Amino acid sequence: MDCDDALLRVYEYLDGEMTVWRRRAITKHLDECPPCADGFVFELEIRRIVVSKCREEAPISLRRKIADALGIVSPES
Repeated sequence: MDCDDALLRVYEYLDGEMTVWRRRAITKHLDECPPCADGFVFELEIRRIVVSKCREEAPISLRRKIADALGIVSPES
């Protein structure tokens, strides 16, 4: 695992969307590479901020328009 590969896969890593073996390889790389580990911590912190600050719910009219555009039967209809 090199820095480029680790950085390309950071979102898969954060989302838990990779095999156990690839996750271990990235974890090992992050443990041994301070610049990549710093980048990982930065991405993790951004996610935490977004989750904590973005709690607004879209208005029902917008949700209906999106559902209609996608051809989904909206439960709010």
